[in-house]
Amino acid sequence: MTGEQAVIIGVLIATMAMFLWGRWRHDMVALGALLVCVFAGLVPGREAFAGFGHPAVITVACVLILGYGLQISGAVDVLAQRLLPTAAGPTLSILALISLAALLSGFMNNVGALALLMPIAIQMATKLNLPAGKVLMPLAFGSILGGMTTLIGTPPNLIVSGYRETTGMGNFSMFDFSPVGVVVAVIGILFVGLIGWRLVPTRKQAVEGSFESGAYLSEVRIVEGSKAVNKPLREVELMLDETDAQVVSMVRREVRISAPNPGRILRDG
Repeated sequence: MTGEQAVIIGVLIATMAMFLWGRWRHDMVALGALLVCVFAGLVPGREAFAGFGHPAVITVACVLILGYGLQISGAVDVLAQRLLPTAAGPTLSILALISLAALLSGFMNNVGALALLMPIAIQMATKLNLPAGKVLMPLAFGSILGGMTTLIGTPPNLIVSGYRETTGMGNFSMFDFSPVGVVVAVIGILFVGLIGWRLVPTRKQAVEGSFESGAYLSEVRIVEGSKAVNKPLREVELMLDETDAQVVSMVRREVRISAPNPGRILRDG
């Protein structure tokens, strides 16, 4: 084994150990590992950050921007209300949620779809009186399974397509992954929705008062006679300045609007 190989193995082991430790954010650990490789001369400096210009990275970034647009417009909430059952048991509800996640993941990247549906998953868990993990973990699996069905669904598909193009064989088209991906996704969704979520361990809730609450989300209703009725959002936010509270979204006619316009008038109900 050469010295460079030993250093690479050492960096990989240290990186995995830090991932498992969880003390630092994963992106910072990965960036630190890259810098170590650069300073050790294992990666040329001019190529250290070439990956940020890779088509896969740019595509994922664009898809995440698209996903954020769907989020602040309330389109995802409308879609969820149309497709998710309003009165059903845990199995059917989770099966519907991960199916929706798989569908969105195929056309807007699995990371973006997961981020959009996590608030809905938390609401579903509360409604079904289930631990959040029993809904969030199946949601994660659903987004992964759906991402395998199309070219843009998951970064590895884009990377493989880009590498294939460099070999002179041309890249993959949008649905070249579908014949295999759809079959795997359907089987996986059925397993997770019918059996898998039951296997997720139930973790005990932390003892109240044993830690600082920190930042958290809370949903409030504007009642008749409130000072906020018929006032623009910007005035209400000024009233909340002293409490360190911030309005991140609002619900109107059962549609959730993220990052609402400061000029929007608030109503009771």
